[in-house]
Amino acid sequence: MPSQRDLPQAVAPEQQSASPEQQIEQLQRQVEELQQQLLIAQKMSSVGQLASSITHEFNNILTTTINYAKMGLRHKDAATREKCFDRILSAGQRAAKITTGMLAYARSKGDRKEALDLAQVVGDVLVLCEKDLQMNRVKLQVDVLAHPMCEVNVSHVQQVVLNLVVNARQAMDGGGMLFVKVAMSDDGLMGEISVRDTGSGIPADKLPEIFKPFYTTKEADERGQGGTGLGLSFCRDVIESHKGRMRVESTVGQGTTFTLRLPLAAPASGRKSA
Repeated sequence: MPSQRDLPQAVAPEQQSASPEQQIEQLQRQVEELQQQLLIAQKMSSVGQLASSITHEFNNILTTTINYAKMGLRHKDAATREKCFDRILSAGQRAAKITTGMLAYARSKGDRKEALDLAQVVGDVLVLCEKDLQMNRVKLQVDVLAHPMCEVNVSHVQQVVLNLVVNARQAMDGGGMLFVKVAMSDDGLMGEISVRDTGSGIPADKLPEIFKPFYTTKEADERGQGGTGLGLSFCRDVIESHKGRMRVESTVGQGTTFTLRLPLAAPASGRKSA
């Protein structure tokens, strides 16, 4: 029987004559490419979980627009027509807000970071989640206590917030309350985003494990959503890449709070133009 060293080795042609340093560099590039593919997969997974509720919301908007257009055609008095125009305009603005949020979330900006108001970043995400929360009997309370300007990759941070909101909703089977807060840290050096639910909570012995890749406390549903364990690992990696911190507190039967802390952006005069 031939020994292992006699067997052909599966080495890429370009690596056969490469030095160890070049092979390491090539492997690092491959890892970076896989990480980018994972980011895209995570993003599409999050969008997929909201697709049903967003479609339902657009159906409501179209129904409202069609019904008030018909009413305006039937009634000739100025007051009724003005009311119809107002409702149609409101429905159109709602649709535009959702599509703008979807485009902003789906658009990839690579590693580019820019100074943004965390309250606006969170607000754009919640526009996409509102109908999903309503359909699952989850009430939303948003408290904006400050408008911290932080240097962030908006697409990545929005993805983190969306993952946390979807996780929170899934933890409240049967409904509950979701509290989202934007504030300054006590020391005034960082912006904070907190996402708190009134769900089932996470047992204390499992808390140290939840940020490990592929660890999960959830089973995948009939559509294969949930249960991969990649979400929280991804969230932590994104926040740490921003030189921030991610904290979790949980009590079984009472709920869970995730807090994101991100460094404030340098003053405008001290930032280099992109």
